[in-house]
Amino acid sequence: MPEFSNIKKNLSNFEMLERDLTLKQLQINRLLNITQAINNNLPAEDLFSMYNSFLSWEMGIKKMALYIKEEDGHWCCATAIGIPNEMLEQDIHEKLGTYTRLHNLTEEEHPLLSQFDVVVPVRHKDESIAYTFIGGFEANEDMYDKVSFITTITNIIAVAIENKRLFKKQLEQEAIKREMELAGAMQKMLIPSTLPSNERYELASIYQPHSTIGGDYFDFIDYDDPRFAFCIADVSGKGAAAALLMSNIQATVRYLINKRIKAEPFIHQLNKSIMESAKGEKFITFFIGEFNTATNELIYVNAGHNASILYQNGELTPLKKGCTILGAFDEIPFLEVGKLTLDDDAIIVNYTDGLIDLKNDEGVYFDENILFEFVKENYALSAEAFNEKLTKEIVAFKGDQAFPDDISVLTCKIKKGGAVFGKPVPPFF
Repeated sequence: MPEFSNIKKNLSNFEMLERDLTLKQLQINRLLNITQAINNNLPAEDLFSMYNSFLSWEMGIKKMALYIKEEDGHWCCATAIGIPNEMLEQDIHEKLGTYTRLHNLTEEEHPLLSQFDVVVPVRHKDESIAYTFIGGFEANEDMYDKVSFITTITNIIAVAIENKRLFKKQLEQEAIKREMELAGAMQKMLIPSTLPSNERYELASIYQPHSTIGGDYFDFIDYDDPRFAFCIADVSGKGAAAALLMSNIQATVRYLINKRIKAEPFIHQLNKSIMESAKGEKFITFFIGEFNTATNELIYVNAGHNASILYQNGELTPLKKGCTILGAFDEIPFLEVGKLTLDDDAIIVNYTDGLIDLKNDEGVYFDENILFEFVKENYALSAEAFNEKLTKEIVAFKGDQAFPDDISVLTCKIKKGGAVFGKPVPPFF
């Protein structure tokens, strides 16, 4: 009888071993299936479903909740077993940060967390990317083996989901980069590549964008009569939105000038166009001037922009007359058109605030006084030579400091006498 009892005991042990081996084989097969699914780039929802099924059927887990971090940094329950939905809606965000390693929850008082026996955090580069809460173990269960295998499978799933998230983020960043490069190329097309130089006037520019897409804009419009117009603007903000608004401004400016309307309705209509395009979320500072080579009259409007510098006959005049910034108010509260007669050679330096925001290594700004002195000392140079020297001055001044903003300079030299182009007409601007 003792021998029969030993045989029966050995058979029982063999059956238990066979069941354990079969279970391990099922677990390994499911693990291989999940790995294959990851390699086949199955959606996250399918991976969560396979994870749920694996823990429920192969591992016999009665309670489980898997938390994954979303794009906005919040934690959400991706899949669960044996927990009511209304309980899963409870916020455990603050609790999650306290778990940095496998932790028993036997004394947890939180109504949701008290449903579980253990929490398994998944960490990547010292940062938690997932948490699995497991519960419902029987007293005689080999909890250690189950938790060890669940930890392995959870790590595989969580890392796969994190890789999907990072890959998606990379694709989005590459798409944004391509869009920015395209917007930058489009913006450069708005900036004149060549500027005129003749017996009566010459223009030259400096354009130093702070990033791929800047917020500065300048332009030159020539006519078939004795007049020409020039403008400079600074759009609030940067990026694609600023570039799109800039293209709208250029189109509107040229359209309004070609309509031959006077200065006041010109500015009011430009302001209206900017309000319609930007919905009050962006604004621009803007300066526009028109010079008539037949009458030597300069007409201008400064809409909240840095005052352009006029220098003639040894006198420096900031061109300040105009109105407030454009795009900030439905109706411009005040507007004054500036008018001057240039009876001698003159230089007009138009610039954006990136120039005077420039600092050197000692924290000193390249302010208006420095710019005024530079104009007084170099006004006799051609527009091109003036800008070349100013560029060298800027680079030497800033030293190792970076450009804090876009820098644009549009320099206009007016020459006394010389040819008058076209037939004299009254100014429309």
